[in-house]
Amino acid sequence: MSNKFYITTTIPYVNAAPHIGFALEIIQADVIARYNRGLNRDVFFLTGTDEHGFKMVETAKSLGITVEELVNLNSQKFQELNKILNISNSDFIRTSDKQRHWPTVQKIWRILKDNGDIYKGIYKGRYCPRCEAFLTDKEMDENFNCLIHKIPTIETQEENYLFKLSKFQSKLLEVIDKGEIKILPEFRKNEVISFINQGLKDVSFSRPIEKLQWGIPVPDDPSQIIYVWADALTNYLSGVDFLSAGANFQRFWPPDVQVLGKDVSKFHAIIWPAILLSAGLPLPKTIFIHGFITINGEKISKSQGNVIDPFKIVQEFGADPLRYFLLKESSPFDDLDYTLEKFQARYNGDLANGLGNLTSRVIKLISLYRGEIYLKANDFEENINQSYNQYHSLMRDYKFNEALDLINYLIKQGDNCLNTKKPWEFLNSNSKSIDFENCLSSLVFLLANISQLIFPFIPETSNKILSFFDLTNIPVGDYQNRKIQINSFSQLFPRKN
Repeated sequence: MSNKFYITTTIPYVNAAPHIGFALEIIQADVIARYNRGLNRDVFFLTGTDEHGFKMVETAKSLGITVEELVNLNSQKFQELNKILNISNSDFIRTSDKQRHWPTVQKIWRILKDNGDIYKGIYKGRYCPRCEAFLTDKEMDENFNCLIHKIPTIETQEENYLFKLSKFQSKLLEVIDKGEIKILPEFRKNEVISFINQGLKDVSFSRPIEKLQWGIPVPDDPSQIIYVWADALTNYLSGVDFLSAGANFQRFWPPDVQVLGKDVSKFHAIIWPAILLSAGLPLPKTIFIHGFITINGEKISKSQGNVIDPFKIVQEFGADPLRYFLLKESSPFDDLDYTLEKFQARYNGDLANGLGNLTSRVIKLISLYRGEIYLKANDFEENINQSYNQYHSLMRDYKFNEALDLINYLIKQGDNCLNTKKPWEFLNSNSKSIDFENCLSSLVFLLANISQLIFPFIPETSNKILSFFDLTNIPVGDYQNRKIQINSFSQLFPRKN
């Protein structure tokens, strides 16, 4: 197995501040990145912002600011979101970066054109300004409204450069069928195959400059601007220094996992691999397609105006509770319907009454005893070992919610042990102190291993628990016979009403 691991997210538009929809994607990617670092893999985790296109110009005009001011302001907000959510990305690429990104896009353009896969022609289709894409009939209703944004599409005919997507139809079916690109979940793979089997048409790869001024000029033709998707998809190359064929590109290409939403699967599972096939570059290994966050069944969207501010949630509850909720509430491949009531129920039920309460009970008992114990007994050892095996299997399949179910099962085992053995009854009995220490030793072993398992999901909480027991940076195998001394403690998850 290769020791390198390259993971990407999509790059969100910066025509508005971040909302909880992208928080879901970046958190899922962070869990995958942290888990693979825990396997001692060399992880490169790329995210960034998509800063070109018609929407940026229109939004900047409506706000009375320049486009540069708009993209700088909102790109910074996405970088701040990464910080408050404790995202461990290796780099952050911006498509307005004229040093790294622009020349990379133009280099890929020239490679595709030199290979005969870009040509000039008349493109006719129906365009959704919010998708910044030409749509197929299946992506519109009978009145030619975009199914995602619920707005009329615009019938457009213009002279553009086109990419020979149709040329790659058979090859795309072959690489997907053979699993050279693994598309998850299976039903999304079937959707992609069905779309390809309908017949691929060549796609617009540029817009006339009178229609779109804010973007990357087509090489050797300043009358055209490179289409926003042809520009944006190339960020996965510019983020690892494809331009210079440097160490990062040599080390990390191709991507091991690309995390994206179902609304952009056509671009990433069809157009993007076709670009790479044309350029003669290795294909991504896995395309991970997650569901939407919804409110009352409607997709959360800046254009719909039903956004939820992740900054406010983190300010009130903390980053880990938001991370936990988004990872636990549903399968990563299904839609997740958000309500404050659901969020608070998870917070109080799983975190405050679950992990937080068990940690508090164990620490209180150690503090009442001597403030210290030695880790000798581990009555949970067999249970813990079995859980690790199941955990790794679930994490390899990206079943985050089921992995958290497994961890919650271990937490309940700890509660059951306390409720059954009632170690507090041993406190005043010197003859039974060994039973008390063995019970608490087992519970500390359990909590320490839970902390290791839960680290990719809620890293701040994991680190806190280990620090309470003075086990930070101590390998699990070195826990035996260590003296545990409780120096300081703060409640992990105060209940919220």
